[in-house]
Amino acid sequence: MIPHITNQKHPDVAEQHLKSYDTIFMVHHRSKIRRWFYAALISSFFMLFLPWTQNIRAPGAVTTLMQEHRPQEIPTIIPGRVLKWHVREGDIVRQGDTIVQLAEIKDDYLDPNLVARTREQLEAKRMSVESYRSKSGTAGQQIAALREAMDLKMLDMANKIRQQQLKIRSDSMDLLAAGNDLEIKTAQYRRQKVMYDSGVVSLVQLEQRNQAYQESMAKRTSAEIKLTNARQEYLRLQLERNGELQQYLEKISKAEGDRYQALSQVQSGTGEIAKLENQFSNYTIRNGLYTVLAPQDGQVVKAKKAGIGEILKEGEMIAEIVPTRVDYAIEMFVRPVDLPLLTIGQKVRLLFDGFPAIVFSGWPAASYGTFGGEVAAIESNVSANGKFRILIREATGEKPWPRQLMMGTGAKGIALLKDVPVWYELWRNINGFPPDFYQTPEKEKSKGK
Repeated sequence: MIPHITNQKHPDVAEQHLKSYDTIFMVHHRSKIRRWFYAALISSFFMLFLPWTQNIRAPGAVTTLMQEHRPQEIPTIIPGRVLKWHVREGDIVRQGDTIVQLAEIKDDYLDPNLVARTREQLEAKRMSVESYRSKSGTAGQQIAALREAMDLKMLDMANKIRQQQLKIRSDSMDLLAAGNDLEIKTAQYRRQKVMYDSGVVSLVQLEQRNQAYQESMAKRTSAEIKLTNARQEYLRLQLERNGELQQYLEKISKAEGDRYQALSQVQSGTGEIAKLENQFSNYTIRNGLYTVLAPQDGQVVKAKKAGIGEILKEGEMIAEIVPTRVDYAIEMFVRPVDLPLLTIGQKVRLLFDGFPAIVFSGWPAASYGTFGGEVAAIESNVSANGKFRILIREATGEKPWPRQLMMGTGAKGIALLKDVPVWYELWRNINGFPPDFYQTPEKEKSKGK
């Protein structure tokens, strides 16, 4: 039996005789846990009053603000057959370099001289239109000549008709004079006959009066005939004038018909020329589409077709090109509850995959390996994942982003908000409140005004 070492009467003796008691680890050491506990409690109390930067953390990926800097598909505008590849996947190309050579597969464009033949058709149609224009001009000149001849002919006929009217007036006067002379001679003949019946004058004198009466009657009849003939000539001249006018109008109408027909042919030919010019331009442009060129500097990836002779459909992707000159940006997706806290130009700290960093989210100044950014755009439409997309560009005046970044590289963003005490941040998170919403001093001043 081991003697009891806690003898109240002789404690010192027991400790001196039992050497194993001294070998117990730190038996004479006084514990400092209480001191450390109080020190930690006091330090934690003071830490509750340290400043803490509120933030919004969200995952993202590397993209670009410019659409032309994003990976771009290289499609074929026309269907064709792969004739020759000029690049391989992974090759770096410059703008205008040949990617692939295509051959025609449609029978409408297989003629190697299609452009030349279309040009010949176009030139022939142009000459035809010029001929019709000349014909129209000749018809116009002919119409002008006919109108001038018609005017001269109508003037000549008007003069003849005017002369005939004067002749009718003259014949009318002759007829009137012959009638008056006949009346006189008739009266003389009657008086002479009465005198002859009375035996005053001889038979010879009566016959003389009768002869004068017959001559006067003949003159009047002749004057009537002449007047009738003059009137008939007047009617004939009018009919002739109408006939000449009708003939000239028919000739003019025929010439105008030829002119309008020529103009119609000109208009139709002009439309056909426009159609042929369109075809000629299309064929010329199509000849240039058999060679697919790089739209910009970049790296060729994801070649769609692998072999020679494979058929490409219209609009089908040939390959994809990743631009070499890119102004990178970060796209992040934030919750709707955090969206009102973000503004254009707000500072953001970024972490990129593959680049080590030491991050203290509440103390951005103490973090190491992060990169600066600022909010460039905030989309107003919610994305398919139920969050809102924001774009972050590189902040000026800070450490530049790594050159090794690639499109699609993962990133994490920390949007910096208001500085608050640690105890307030703990209280906010315990109660599930969102970060504080605040405005920059410039905005508050402008709002106050």
